[in-house]
Amino acid sequence: MEVDRFDHVVFAVRDVDRTCAFFARVLGMEKITFDGGRVALGFGRHKINLHQAGREYQPRAAQALPGTQDLCFITRVPLAEAMAHARACGVGVELGPVRKSGALGEMQSFYFRDPDGNLVEVSNYPEGTA
Repeated sequence: MEVDRFDHVVFAVRDVDRTCAFFARVLGMEKITFDGGRVALGFGRHKINLHQAGREYQPRAAQALPGTQDLCFITRVPLAEAMAHARACGVGVELGPVRKSGALGEMQSFYFRDPDGNLVEVSNYPEGTA
């Protein structure tokens, strides 16, 4: 077997509507309703499926708990502009900009938390890398 890419990940969240509003406002993701009312956040060729904590769909992770994710998104927007946008949305930046190591090498990142406490990293690679 050879894995090509991620298709989707799943978050258990305390409030699906609040999570959708946050990710739409801060990161420009789109709320997607599918499969009879299930909800996801779409961006690019990916999505984050959302499960209401305590009412998760099966099968699910053994410890599906809100606030247990640590994820990184790549943006094409200059990092200073992305940070300014996050702050304008009322999001507290916890760290950054800092140098980090991503899947394709060195990148610049900043960090904040979503409403459930998940750690969200937003990054840029040097031009021409990604």
